[in-house]
Amino acid sequence: MPNDSSMEFPRCNCLAVRQAARHITQFYDQCLAPTGLRTTQYSILANVHRLAPVAIHTLASELAMDRTTLGRNMLPLERDGLIAIESRPSDRRSKELCLTQAGARRLSAARKYWTDAQSRFENTFGSTRAASLRGELRAVVAQEF
Repeated sequence: MPNDSSMEFPRCNCLAVRQAARHITQFYDQCLAPTGLRTTQYSILANVHRLAPVAIHTLASELAMDRTTLGRNMLPLERDGLIAIESRPSDRRSKELCLTQAGARRLSAARKYWTDAQSRFENTFGSTRAASLRGELRAVVAQEF
């Protein structure tokens, strides 16, 4: 016989969002696999490219990720020479990220796989629903709970 707390899970917003996030992440990871990048790494490279040079705390905020998690995800990118972490000229204690030439090449190569994943997702889920989903998820991120 189920206990009372098990009846609450079908209504759990956190569980539903996490399940969807894992499902979508697995799909994008499969699409990006030929590039050697995972979805999170692709997002980091794309945002470093867009914002560079960017402070680590700014990038973490942009990705809605805590700095520790971002740091763990940046290590393989730095090790592989895809990003450079340098001291800011104005404040040597603060670090900023830049995309290296190798990082720009990898990002460029991965973009076609990411674009294919985007198209496949929208063709399957529907472009109107996908746009609505992105809007709703951005609204969730903007909320202070």
